[in-house]
Amino acid sequence: MKSLHRPDLYGWSIFNPARNIDFNGIAWIRPSGNILIDPVALSNHDWNHLQSLGGVLWIVLTNSEHIRAAKEIADQTYAKVAGPLGEKDSFPLLCDRWLSDGDELVPGLKTIELQGSKTPGELALLLEETTLITGDLVRARKAGSLTILPDEKLLNREEAVASVRRLADLSQVEAVLVGDGWPVFRDGRDRLKELVATL
Repeated sequence: MKSLHRPDLYGWSIFNPARNIDFNGIAWIRPSGNILIDPVALSNHDWNHLQSLGGVLWIVLTNSEHIRAAKEIADQTYAKVAGPLGEKDSFPLLCDRWLSDGDELVPGLKTIELQGSKTPGELALLLEETTLITGDLVRARKAGSLTILPDEKLLNREEAVASVRRLADLSQVEAVLVGDGWPVFRDGRDRLKELVATL
């Protein structure tokens, strides 16, 4: 796992050649139990690294298309799983908790429910006001700029755009860690506002 922009955050990736983009997992290392977000498969090195950092207490999934390696990791670590309430009736993985808008799984990790993306109630996560973690709706195909899913993949473009506007209104966001593509480590709110201007 790679150190990110703050000492308690790590990321690791798997390149998807069909889409020409990295799929990213995030680890938040905390004294009261580590949290993985949309975890992709871990190499042996990453498994050992994670274990040395205290293992995993929770896995948070932003949407049903980001199950990725969550089941395997949960089976091996006994981690609890949290998923989006909007998909509760059809989610392909058993969850210990369902998250909706405004929920805090643990102190400092706030849930933002996004509408209009390719799955109902997709989650974004705001970590201590300054780091935004997104699943599918907001992504980055090239370094330094953000984009959204193509129109044909959206359930409702108008709602999706409104969701992105809401994210751009978060006043303290510095970093945007995307599930798919390149992370933005500084001036995240500016990049979100630039994205809104293109929609």
